[in-house]
Formats: sequence, structure tokens, C-alpha cells
Amino acid sequence: MGRKPIKVLVAKIGLDGHDRGAKVIARALKDAGMEVVYTGIRQTPEQVVLAAIEEDVDVIGVSILSGAHVHHVRKLVELLRQEGAIDIPVVVGGTIPIPDVDTLKQMGVKEVFLPGTSLKYIVDTVRRLYEERNAIGGYN
Repeated sequence: MGRKPIKVLVAKIGLDGHDRGAKVIARALKDAGMEVVYTGIRQTPEQVVLAAIEEDVDVIGVSILSGAHVHHVRKLVELLRQEGAIDIPVVVGGTIPIPDVDTLKQMGVKEVFLPGTSLKYIVDTVRRLYEERNAIGGYN
């Protein structure tokens, strides 16, 4: 019996209705053998956390183009902490201003993918985060 595939939740948080990039990432992850749960557009941080827990995902990927990334990701990370699920690594992609990258990482985001990031790098990063999480029994 083989190992179960890495399970990734891909979410669009906030009023951002543009999901082409999220769908491209979801397809790349699927093509790499991962299971992808795509929540669709206009999700709240609460909906994303609930879906991540219910689906027992290994990694959460958030795509944001609306400019409200700091607000929404702060709420998402707070909710993960409240639910005892802070060990699920979170990655963020989209049009993120360079000065906000450090802010997001200080909140607990494991990686920020800016426009032009290669699909290979994204897939490799998700794999690495999965392996790190399982090697240490979860992030703290």
C-alpha cells in the first residue's frame, strides 16, 4: 500500500474574484500527485480554517490579489491557533508588496509566492513543508 498523497487546500480569501492563478497552482499540485481541495472564491478565514480541519489537509495555500492579505492572513492564523491546528503550514501567493512578505512570515506564514514564482518551486516547497511537518510531528 502506497503513501497517501499530500493534501493541499487552495483558497481565495476576501472579495477577490480572480481565481485563474489559484486554479493554475491547484492544477500544478494535482499534476505533481497531490490531492487538492479548492474552496472557490470569496471565502472567509473562518470557512478556510473549517474546511482545512474537516478535510484534514497537510498544507493551506491562500491566493490573494485584493490587497487585504495582512488582515485576512492574520485572522486565518489566529483561527488556526484557536482551533489547535497551527501545525498546518500556510503559504500565501498573489500580488503581495515586498514589504509585506516579512510581515506575513512573522505571523507564521511559511512561504510567500510572488508573481513569477515557478510552479516547480511552489510544488517543491509544498512537499518540503509536508515533510518537515511530518518529521517533527507538526509545527508549533
